[in-house]
Amino acid sequence: MKNLTQIRFDKVPISFLLHKKSLMITCLLIIASVAAFLLSAGLGDMRIHPFDVIRAMFGSGTEEHKLVVQTIRLPRIIAAFLVGAALAVAGAILQGIIRNPLASPDIIGITSGASVAAVAFISYLSGTVSIVWLPVAAIVGAGITSIVIYMLAWKNGVTAIRLVLIGIGMNFLLASLTKVMLVTNPIYTSSQAYVWLTGTVYGTDWSIVWMLVPWVAVFIPIAFIFARNVNVLQLGDEIAAGAGSAVQRQRFTLLMISVALAGAAVSVGGAISFVGLIAPHMTRKLIGPSFGGVLPVSALIGGLIVILADTVARTAFLPYDIPVGVFTAGVGAPFFIYLLYRNRNL
Repeated sequence: MKNLTQIRFDKVPISFLLHKKSLMITCLLIIASVAAFLLSAGLGDMRIHPFDVIRAMFGSGTEEHKLVVQTIRLPRIIAAFLVGAALAVAGAILQGIIRNPLASPDIIGITSGASVAAVAFISYLSGTVSIVWLPVAAIVGAGITSIVIYMLAWKNGVTAIRLVLIGIGMNFLLASLTKVMLVTNPIYTSSQAYVWLTGTVYGTDWSIVWMLVPWVAVFIPIAFIFARNVNVLQLGDEIAAGAGSAVQRQRFTLLMISVALAGAAVSVGGAISFVGLIAPHMTRKLIGPSFGGVLPVSALIGGLIVILADTVARTAFLPYDIPVGVFTAGVGAPFFIYLLYRNRNL
């Protein structure tokens, strides 16, 4: 108990325990995220000092700095952070409920389902339907895919290994369908969709940020509410059922939360890969497996990964702006191979 801090609210019958190490890591990551915000906002064709960035953010800098920071860079940075946080929390949920270290939205087919729906939206509806509906299309695609995977994996209940294997199969099937749409569509829409599939937050403005904020603001707190259910599910289905948990209902509910977060992230950032795989693993190395601490730390690490990757992507090869998904895949693929090597029994 020495490592725990109790939080009580006098007027509300709510209390909870905070692990001191998790709290310390969270505070350090918040500081690192703020530093990454300032660094990213100051780098580019026009270099801006961090103090000038702060002044521009609060509207007291030069008009040129305010234009660059407030209108061009800040929406992109915030979108990158929110996309990374959503993907990381979605990945943490999947790894918790499936009890498989290789589970993430992009590996078991959720991202592919969102991608198919989003590419179809871009290709066939972008000229007639408002872009505000793109997150809804992506989430619907991810949700339908997840339900199909869940139904195919059902055999007197859903086991973790069946869910992963069927999800991987659906991932390849949906990736093929996406390629068919890219080949058969006009060049303009196909090139636009292809860049989006690589994973990018290029051209993000405040309208896109506000399109993503409600999904993250609603579903990450809901994930916190269900965090204790994940701790029980990690003990195994039989033990969890014996402890009184509605295993299948809780697993399905948590899967839908993961779908909503992954779908919203994909609709804005495209198919940015491996963030949902890397961030939860880094988190467990730092603070351990308790899911109550894993969620906030994973969210911060995921957001930090995408911000740093996007900063490198848009500044390292000027005047070119490389999609951020290229860099996350470049780091994530070797990490995935390393996990396979370490888990030879998978």
